[in-house]
Amino acid sequence: MKLPKMKSTTVLAVLHEGKLAIGADGQATLGNTVAKSNVKKIRKLQGGDILVGFAGSTADAFTLLDRFEEKLSSYSGNMKRAAIELAKDWRTDRYLRRLEAMLILSSKTEILMVSGTGDVIEPDNGIAAIGSGSMYAQSAALALKKHAPQLSAKDIVTESLGIAADICIYTNHQIIVEVL
Repeated sequence: MKLPKMKSTTVLAVLHEGKLAIGADGQATLGNTVAKSNVKKIRKLQGGDILVGFAGSTADAFTLLDRFEEKLSSYSGNMKRAAIELAKDWRTDRYLRRLEAMLILSSKTEILMVSGTGDVIEPDNGIAAIGSGSMYAQSAALALKKHAPQLSAKDIVTESLGIAADICIYTNHQIIVEVL
């Protein structure tokens, strides 16, 4: 019998008016049960210059975070280059290929989404979302960025994650937001 994996969901990053905000809810589920409600899914790297959010299997995400930090060191803190090299390894390495997680990598000037299929995506609208509530959060962020441009990046992330939590059963209102 295969046991359900612990999953973590909804992470949103927004680059708006020269500021970057990334936030996540705190819910982790085990199958269809809430296992923990206050998981921290945002990590600071490079002395706080890079913020990383993760969704998916928690243990897998931590493995990828460790590998990403190694790549950052190897490439002198170049986030994009480190992300591309991580994606290559993730896709080709027999062990890494089995990992079930996604990452959002962010700095003051760019956001990247990285997946195990070898994708490194830089969204052209300054908004990236991953996890089960990602489409709700992304939709809300797109609308707020377009129709309420006076809001800060932090406010857009906070409000959008709140909307996702109202809709998605795998997203809660224990929201943490970090700003660069």
